[in-house]
Amino acid sequence: MNNTKRITPWAWIPTLYFAQGIPYFIVNNISVMMFTKMGVPNGEMALFTSLLYLPWTIKPFWSPFVDIVKTKRWWTVSMQVLMSIAFILLTLSIPHPAEEVVAAGTTPISLFGVTLFLFIVTAFASATHDIAADGFYMLALRQDEQAEFVGIRSTFYRLASIFGQGVLVAVAGAIELKYDDIPLSWTVTMLITAVLFSLVTLYHLFVMPRPVADKSVLTPGTADVKAIFREFGHTFATYFTKSGVWLAIAFMMLYRLPEAFLLKMCMPFLVAGKEAGGLGLSTEQVGIAYGTIGVLFLVVGGILGGVFASRVGLKRSIWWMAACMTLPCLTFVYLATCQPDSLVVISASIAIEQFGYGFGFTAYMLYMMHFSEGEFKTSHYAICTAFMALSMMIPGMFAGYLQEAAGYAGFFWIVIACCAATVAVTTLVDKRL
Repeated sequence: MNNTKRITPWAWIPTLYFAQGIPYFIVNNISVMMFTKMGVPNGEMALFTSLLYLPWTIKPFWSPFVDIVKTKRWWTVSMQVLMSIAFILLTLSIPHPAEEVVAAGTTPISLFGVTLFLFIVTAFASATHDIAADGFYMLALRQDEQAEFVGIRSTFYRLASIFGQGVLVAVAGAIELKYDDIPLSWTVTMLITAVLFSLVTLYHLFVMPRPVADKSVLTPGTADVKAIFREFGHTFATYFTKSGVWLAIAFMMLYRLPEAFLLKMCMPFLVAGKEAGGLGLSTEQVGIAYGTIGVLFLVVGGILGGVFASRVGLKRSIWWMAACMTLPCLTFVYLATCQPDSLVVISASIAIEQFGYGFGFTAYMLYMMHFSEGEFKTSHYAICTAFMALSMMIPGMFAGYLQEAAGYAGFFWIVIACCAATVAVTTLVDKRL
């Protein structure tokens, strides 16, 4: 079938999916924390970091090129090289705003023009890498091996989340505490990321297999513009003529609405001073409470959600999961109202909310798989993931301005009100399952 038996999947799958997770969490999570600590106002911070979701939203528009031009291995390694260069340049591009401007929370986002550009480059490269790496996974492994390693790839992707949101944030916090220099803390953090990612890229350059099945969809000389756009148009036409497509889009856009708002303001809330309605945690404490404990409970919630759904089915589990997606949001209302000092209490509250999100998100993933079934399952699932990214991007763009207008406690009550959207689309989908 191919030459992948010469290289055990254990040699490249863990590092491949760890590398897939790192840029995503750097762009979409670390950027939020960095801009917040640098004193960028919540409104501008949330708007511009939410726009960084755009590449994952529109990636189906260029996914045919990944299938048609070059091999999946070429795209995977090339995107890793590009992201390594971007991380190195990010290390050199982080500005040093005046301490009094940072303390006042009035740092203009325009100061980070080069940094934002490099985040955008990383985002597009990461979205392209996702397409290529997932395709390579299916080409390089037999069907039984794909099932065997699906848990491994998920585990190492989640470990990348812990590394990105936990370890790196904690490192930034420790450097900030020791040297009292916020820009330096994020410069060193990006340097660590650049070195690690470059080493993983170099490793993949030599270790990733070269399966015979990994080749362009079209034969040499036929990958012209007309053929590419014909394939592209056919994929989209079949998706938007599927039965129940508009209900499916509504579900994908609204099921996670409360979490889409909450996720963007979670880190700013944790580090904001108590006089501003926040909890006043240090960067290091956020790395522990949210980036490590929270992510661990997110993973556990996702695992248990998968086990539960596999035993009772999506139809019987969807309401339990919708409840877990919505009710734990009340923990942030509690945190904003009571502003506890105990890191244990704060961590426990975050753990409850993240466990609920992990458990409830399972229904979302299963529904996307359910809707994508058919002749063009892979392409249609990629379009579903675009709507998934869009469902996070649009609310996140306005979350910061909404929080500035309502305060943190008022903002989290708005999040609770948004749970009505989750209930509404769950009711409609439940009738069709």
